[in-house]
Amino acid sequence: MTLLSSALVFSLLGYLSGSLPFSIWITRLFKGVDVRDSGSGHATTTNTIRQAGFGPGALVLILDLAKGFLPIWLALRYAPAIWIVPLTAACVVIGHCWPLFAQFRGGMGLACAGGSLLAAYPLSFLIAAAVLVVLVLALRHPARASIFTGIAAAPALWLSGLHGIEFWIAVAAGIIIALRFLVDWNRQYRGELWLDREKH
Repeated sequence: MTLLSSALVFSLLGYLSGSLPFSIWITRLFKGVDVRDSGSGHATTTNTIRQAGFGPGALVLILDLAKGFLPIWLALRYAPAIWIVPLTAACVVIGHCWPLFAQFRGGMGLACAGGSLLAAYPLSFLIAAAVLVVLVLALRHPARASIFTGIAAAPALWLSGLHGIEFWIAVAAGIIIALRFLVDWNRQYRGELWLDREKH
């Protein structure tokens, strides 16, 4: 297998793993509703907790961590080049945000990014989790805290002295999470402008 074909295989593996919409499936199983139809409108752990309760939300969190963990675990062991690992992590987050199996309407990507960090180096996962806790307490808004954690994780790892593959995984995942945030913000901003025009 050539380097390019290996990169394509692991990228596809990451995307398909990320595309597994556990929050949608589990909320539908427990409550018979689409998790994206209310709350934040995203297929996330926090939105699952809001609509289906803590137990289903905890199950979604574990499964979302797992779908980030497994492709990175495999890439670390079998990919022929180290740069394929952060590429795989980026594709996992892309799959979670724009899932093939859920009309390309998914979540924000933080949990599967966390699973990727956990596979690479557990300490990096704990540092990212600590950043999340601090931001939740500071912002008192779990969704916003999740977005900013995805963006801030890489700088936090660098400042903690972690400059290896876990840092590049955080960079790759953080870029996609930031893009997801910008897409949402732009859509909302255009919507507000449209409403303002309608009022006038």
